[in-house]
Amino acid sequence: MPAAEPAPARRARRPLVRVLAALAAVFGVLVVLRAITGENTITSGGTVSTTLALGLPIGMAALGGLWSERAGVVNIGLEGMMIFGTWGGAFGAYFSGNPWLGLLMGLLMGALGGLLHAVATVTFGVDHIVSGVAINILAPGVARYLSTMFFLGEEGGGATQSPPLPEFPTVSVPGVAGPLRDLEDRHWFLLSDLAGLVRGLTTDLSALTIIGLALIPLTYVLLWRTAFGLRLRSCGENPYAAESLGVRVYTMKYVAVTVSGALAGLAGVFLAMVGTHQYQENQTGGRGFIGLAAMIFGNWRPGGLAVGTGLFGYTDALQQRGATGAVHSLLLVVAVALFAFAAWRLWTLRRTPATPAETGDDHRRRRIYQAAAAFLAGVLLLVWYLLTDELPKEIVTYSPHITTLLVLSLASQRLRMPAADGLRYRKGEAR
Repeated sequence: MPAAEPAPARRARRPLVRVLAALAAVFGVLVVLRAITGENTITSGGTVSTTLALGLPIGMAALGGLWSERAGVVNIGLEGMMIFGTWGGAFGAYFSGNPWLGLLMGLLMGALGGLLHAVATVTFGVDHIVSGVAINILAPGVARYLSTMFFLGEEGGGATQSPPLPEFPTVSVPGVAGPLRDLEDRHWFLLSDLAGLVRGLTTDLSALTIIGLALIPLTYVLLWRTAFGLRLRSCGENPYAAESLGVRVYTMKYVAVTVSGALAGLAGVFLAMVGTHQYQENQTGGRGFIGLAAMIFGNWRPGGLAVGTGLFGYTDALQQRGATGAVHSLLLVVAVALFAFAAWRLWTLRRTPATPAETGDDHRRRRIYQAAAAFLAGVLLLVWYLLTDELPKEIVTYSPHITTLLVLSLASQRLRMPAADGLRYRKGEAR
């Protein structure tokens, strides 16, 4: 009789299994939705590739926030660090003619923004929110000043934009694009949907896209499967306990926040050199804040933030590709999700204990109210879907932001931030 698998090995695979199961479930819902509505854009290869292009900058910003907050430093300055990255990438790529030097410059500019945040919060004990807001205010002014110095007078450049930039090479799996497109065009249930998914993930991918996707599992391995990651995360949970065990808390916080800035800089480089092939003022468009929302939705874990990033990128891809019918059909998905949430709250009514701050009756009443509100909202969305053929243009435009807020409100029930996130640390104070 074979020996049972050790419990730690099983636990090590659970996060990956949960993420893969969630992704498979979401894809299955989209396949059924495409078959019901006939909106083939829902699972097309073009939508998948656009989702990658729109979601990756948000994902890199979210990953930057993850590094910083796992070490106990709140980083709402991601937006400003992304701006540093957009300008640095444009400067390095244009004046060298090499996109890889642009990437390096963007990483350095973003890392400098992270280092500035670390100096303010870790060394001088400035409130993390105040420091992040200051960086977000500082970055656009610095970028405008530097653009006036270096881009003004260059052909195609100016105080608010750079000249056209060199592009990163693209990568495709040879020999698969044509057959996959043919299979996708047949619109067979599941087979054509899988063909669209694979074609979007294997065709005309920027080299920077591949690097960004690889950083998500790499972050998981570094932070959850190495001694370095354990030390870094301990600084976000209990820095004084980590200090007592010999962990250099200041060093770990500096490393984490600097890496956070570099990842935000990478997101900025992607926007400037892959998204538009040109630096433009204010092109981040609040993606740093959306990245923070994706990180929170993902419960401060790489797999979860990848799912949140993909959700925002997907809804944004649908509205940018003009698939108003597909966006309209998402009302049905949201309605079903609300019904499922209401059923789950009622099913776990007796299985989840009340918190110490509330009585059993309060706990029961709160869950019933939540279930009733979710059910009522689901009914309203279902009626809206059945009585209309398309959504107003204004709602379609802001559907990614609305989706993000809705998902965050539903996911907030099970969130757990690092225990010492945002708290001021001073060596030796706890003794």
